[in-house]
Amino acid sequence: MSELPGPTTDHRYIQVARALRKEIVDGVYPVGSQLPTEHELCQRFSVSRYTVREALRRLREDNLVSSRPRAGTMVVPRPSSHAYVQDVMSINDLLAFATGARFAIESIAMVTIDRELAARTGLPLGEEWLAVVGFRRAEDSDVPICRTEYYINRSFAAVGRMLQNHTGPIFPLLEDLFGISVVEVRQEITAVQLSPELAQVL
Repeated sequence: MSELPGPTTDHRYIQVARALRKEIVDGVYPVGSQLPTEHELCQRFSVSRYTVREALRRLREDNLVSSRPRAGTMVVPRPSSHAYVQDVMSINDLLAFATGARFAIESIAMVTIDRELAARTGLPLGEEWLAVVGFRRAEDSDVPICRTEYYINRSFAAVGRMLQNHTGPIFPLLEDLFGISVVEVRQEITAVQLSPELAQVL
C-alpha cells in the first residue's frame, strides 16, 4: 500500500491524482507506458474504484494520459497547443476563463532576477525563478491577444515539465502536485511602453 501525499482534508481522488501526476513528472511512467490497472491502483492506495476513476479523470483533463476500454490508461506525449488562463475577478474566474484562450509557450527557463525584473515584478533581486514566456491567443485565431510572462518560485519549478501539455490554469496543478492551497490572488494593472519588437508582434 502507498501512503497518499498532501493534506488529509483533500478528497482521496485528488491525493491519488497528485501521487500519479508526480510519478509521471518524475519519469516513473514515461510517455507511451501504461499506468497500473484500476484494480491495481485500488489495491495500492486502498481506495474504491470510483476514487481511482476520478483520479484518472483529472489526469486526462491535464492531458497527461488517455484511456480506452480494454486498452488501459496510457501516458501521452505533449500536444502542440495549450490553453492557459488568468483573469481579473476571482480564483473561480481563473477556471472559468480557461476555455476562452490558449497559451502558446515560447520558452521555459530558470532565470536570475536582475534589477530590471525585480523592479517590474517585485520579485527578490538575485533569486532564481522559473520563467514561462509566450503569447495568449483566442481559440479560433492565431492573432496574439497579449504577451504573457509567468514567474514560478523555484520550489515549484518541477511543474515546468508539465506546462506544455496542461490545458488549464496553473494553480490547481500546483495544488495537486505540491499539496498546497492557493487562497489569494493579487493583481495590478498598469500601462507600459512596448518595445518595437513586441509592438510589431501585437
